[in-house]
Amino acid sequence: MPEHFYDTATSAHFSHEKMQKVNLFESPRMFCDVYCLKAGQAQHDHTHDGNDKVYHVLSGTPTVRIGEQTRVMCAGQTAIAPAGVIHGVRNDSTDNATLLVFMAPHPRLAVPPNGR
Repeated sequence: MPEHFYDTATSAHFSHEKMQKVNLFESPRMFCDVYCLKAGQAQHDHTHDGNDKVYHVLSGTPTVRIGEQTRVMCAGQTAIAPAGVIHGVRNDSTDNATLLVFMAPHPRLAVPPNGR
């Protein structure tokens, strides 16, 4: 039977080598990951032409970029990157940071803006 309830606090796994993405849920329509960043780690700025992404901070104070705006965020705050807008996250603090990240539609099923 598939899992429907998750303890995001115990799902976090950190690596000294790079940011970790822990998948909680994936379907043909979306995915949900926990991003785990140690001090100095980052997800480089990038875009998704056919996908919206939501970053929800669980712990720490990560810096999130959405378009031309960059903000230090804290637990309970959310940032939304619409399709086609550059975005990324980094941890400039000395503490670990975790974020709950959703993306829809699933990248393998996204339709590019030109419909091809």
